Amino acid sequence: MKEDNDIFKKFRDSFSRIDGHFHILEQRVPVERQMEYFKYSEKIRKDRDKPDISNMDFSIFENSLDDPESSTEHKRYVLSMLATSRKVKAYRILEEYAQAPDPDVADWAYMALMESRIALESELSDEKQVYISTGLGGKGEKLRFYVLILANELKPFQDYQRTVIEREFPYSLGKADCEIERLTINENYLELVFLIPVRTDIKLTLDLVIGECNQYGNFLSDVFTITNVKELSAEEVDEIIKKNGGNSQASH
Repeated sequence: MKEDNDIFKKFRDSFSRIDGHFHILEQRVPVERQMEYFKYSEKIRKDRDKPDISNMDFSIFENSLDDPESSTEHKRYVLSMLATSRKVKAYRILEEYAQAPDPDVADWAYMALMESRIALESELSDEKQVYISTGLGGKGEKLRFYVLILANELKPFQDYQRTVIEREFPYSLGKADCEIERLTINENYLELVFLIPVRTDIKLTLDLVIGECNQYGNFLSDVFTITNVKELSAEEVDEIIKKNGGNSQASH
């Protein structure tokens, strides 16, 4: 477990060293899509032939986003242009559009709004602006994680054990200022989706709640799978159970 401990320590330390105001992307945007957006945005910024929108009537862009005839590619272009403009009017357009974006460019709209917010705050404040994003997103100053915890020896949970889990997880995680969004107790494993402050020790927090539960019979494995990339599918959970035979590997 030393290697896993080192990974968790590096993850926590990286946030402890953050100097400045950080922005967390709240929506769940696949990492691959985020990288695609940043590459496209960088290309837009470097395009010397792009129109000068500093004094442009932004209503032209706003109308094109509302036009049902606009293609996905055009809407992506408009969203990125607005994001790179560093204008309050552009930010307001993005802010309104991101509340109910067209499904084909929803992820793009969320990314554009985040980029525009950071750009504006950079100009208005001397404080360094830091962007934090994961596949599962977050809320406020908390990141969202998915956790898979297996029953020891894959023994089916007894009724009292389910009661212990339902009591201890909200209580212990609540004390750590975490927010549980989903706690699903299956036959012999549980899934947790929760929000945790970025500077909180994730492993210690989960170790503590598992330890509290295990005072009532040592029925939870103390080795868990954790990720902030995506929620695992039923097939992926089955694969972990088959592969580890009762002991999942900590990962992120």
